[in-house]
Amino acid sequence: MSENIAAIATPFGTGGISVIRISGSTAIFEFNKIFKGPNLEKAKSHTIKYGHVVSLDDGRILDEVMVSIFRAPRSFTAEDTIEVSTHGGVLVTQSVLNEILKLDVRKAEPGEFTQRAFLNGRIDLVEAESVMDLIEAQNESALKIANLGLSKKTSTLVHDLLDDVLDLIAKIEVNIDYPEYDDAIEMTNDLIRPVAVELIEKFNKLIYHSQRNQLIKDGIDTAIIGRPNVGKSSLLNALIEEDRAIVTDISGTTRDIIEARLNLGGITLNLIDTAGIRQTDDVVESIGIDRSIEAIRRAKLVLLVLDQSNKLTKEDKELIELTKDKKRILIGNKSDLDKQIELEGLISISSLHQLGLEDLEREIINKLSLTEIETEDFNYLSNERQISKIKEAKASMEEVVRGIDLEMPVDLIIVDLTNSYHSLADILGKSYETSIIDQLFSKFCLGK
Repeated sequence: MSENIAAIATPFGTGGISVIRISGSTAIFEFNKIFKGPNLEKAKSHTIKYGHVVSLDDGRILDEVMVSIFRAPRSFTAEDTIEVSTHGGVLVTQSVLNEILKLDVRKAEPGEFTQRAFLNGRIDLVEAESVMDLIEAQNESALKIANLGLSKKTSTLVHDLLDDVLDLIAKIEVNIDYPEYDDAIEMTNDLIRPVAVELIEKFNKLIYHSQRNQLIKDGIDTAIIGRPNVGKSSLLNALIEEDRAIVTDISGTTRDIIEARLNLGGITLNLIDTAGIRQTDDVVESIGIDRSIEAIRRAKLVLLVLDQSNKLTKEDKELIELTKDKKRILIGNKSDLDKQIELEGLISISSLHQLGLEDLEREIINKLSLTEIETEDFNYLSNERQISKIKEAKASMEEVVRGIDLEMPVDLIIVDLTNSYHSLADILGKSYETSIIDQLFSKFCLGK
């Protein structure tokens, strides 16, 4: 029997309704003790009952509610589950929850409902992570990625690879354990190697597209850099269409990084407005400049802003050199003034007068190779944990090829094949330790 757990599943605050979710072996029996209305124990699964929540102590009415009943295994957690729709006030919702917790019900931990769905075999770990991805999606593309994960299509990719590796292991095992079988194909190194190489190619493709998915889902860290007073903060404000950063004519106004998000062509840019980079004796400004340099190092895209109404300065040239190996766009701000700079690929804009911003946005999309994002195939993995496991599987398969080239016996090569299989299985959560599972689900929101 599983413990009964409960939590508010809707955001905290005032609204039309709030939903309290309860799940466990005796969830329906327990809640029925404080429900005045039809007998919930006799209610069919996937029905809604109207009634009132009453105090366990004196029977007074706490709220008028609608109760949705989901019987095991046809529920989110694969356990008996009820969802109580209360009026959306903070006090009334908390009062109903407090009354529920007087029963044989404890407060759920963050992510515990989804964790139970995983542990009860209703979903795998990829699907579980997609639940949170769906909640946190910041753009249409991230939403598509999450929905593919929820619909098992992403898990199918991993299952197919597992089948390929398992098939190879099984054939080798037959040769090792039952050499007398005449109809078994002898799995020599010459037969194993091309299959292993083909699997490595599949891993490489999956890693490439999955890392791309991760960028689209999590957003692309984009640093806006330049020397002081070239218009970095003005550009940030113009792109997000609000006054997030302070703009003045005084050099060094921005002392620390300022962050904002911009949805552009189906992706999210995590914009970072950095402090102007120059030589300075100001201690506070120096700290900001150090953080700016670190932001450049972490950024997947750099927007280098130059004042095209003035000739390139020493600091401009140093920044051009510093970012030459980064994915970078050169931006000439103040296009409303006389142009003093000629650089290949320079995008002319005026942040002040909102000129050239569409050209800049098109160049960002082109630079990130996302021009066909609307028709993109997003059915790949999308987070660091999943991608790291694919890399582990690939590394083990590369050891298989290396062992074959060194003419190692087949029964030793199977060790690396098995390691590759286990790394793939970890993506779906087939062999994860309890402590790791607890840590993964602790990142979920309460009530989910």
